[in-house]
Amino acid sequence: MPAGRIRIVEVGPRDGLQNEARFVPTEVKIAFVDALSECGFEEIEVSSFVSPKWVPQLADAAEVFAGIRRKPGVVYMALVPNQAGLERAQRARADKVAVFTAASETFSRRNTNASIAETLERFRPVVANAGRPVRGYVSTAFHCPFEGPIAPVQVLPVAQALLDLGCAELSIGDTIGTATPEEVQRLFGQLLDICPADRLAAHFHDTYGNAVTNARTAARLGIATFDSSAGGIGGCPYAPGAPGNVATEALLAAFPGLTAIDPTRLAKAAGVLTQYLSTQSGAG
Repeated sequence: MPAGRIRIVEVGPRDGLQNEARFVPTEVKIAFVDALSECGFEEIEVSSFVSPKWVPQLADAAEVFAGIRRKPGVVYMALVPNQAGLERAQRARADKVAVFTAASETFSRRNTNASIAETLERFRPVVANAGRPVRGYVSTAFHCPFEGPIAPVQVLPVAQALLDLGCAELSIGDTIGTATPEEVQRLFGQLLDICPADRLAAHFHDTYGNAVTNARTAARLGIATFDSSAGGIGGCPYAPGAPGNVATEALLAAFPGLTAIDPTRLAKAAGVLTQYLSTQSGAG
């Protein structure tokens, strides 16, 4: 990535839709991804190969991957919970896969029905057998809806474990959107002692309107990859009371001229979903 540039990973099709109560038709999801592919994104998180029992909105992940028009140069990513999910993602020809754990034991058990240590063991064969880059998500890296503030000392071992497993990139999540710029400075400052900036991404939510300020804080530390969702939609059913991801549009405004994303095309892409959304809140 050229110096000074910002890479935005569009997570709307997965994190943006996963908590929607009303099922969004498969053909609409395909149209949404296709429209995003024309915006200038380098990477789009398309869907998740988790059990439909837990995330029914994304039960059609294989059909969405099969139906999208893949634009050369765009990486199409899928979230996977385990080896079975990886095998489904491989059959769907996902370019990259992501695994997910947390810095909070309570959140990990609510979100994955497993301890942090158990999730890491579950990911070991996934990373080893992926055959493509693997991203590691660390949720509740700043605050947990059940345990409260999370100290960096709780986050660093999880991040190190994911790196040791072989994750190419870590996405550090402010899952409930309550991080402050000071907390961002403190955590990323310590993460940079164990991981280079080009392998770190920031995943902010905008519950209290701090997401853009937090992104700017991370950028000053050298973080250049940010997750966001077109229109700010988003949802994790295991993080109560947290509105959506930072809007991609807000990051474009915060970092003018530092991405190749076309705001006009982005607005059209977000419009594909408008009539199908029953909520505008959530976290992931």
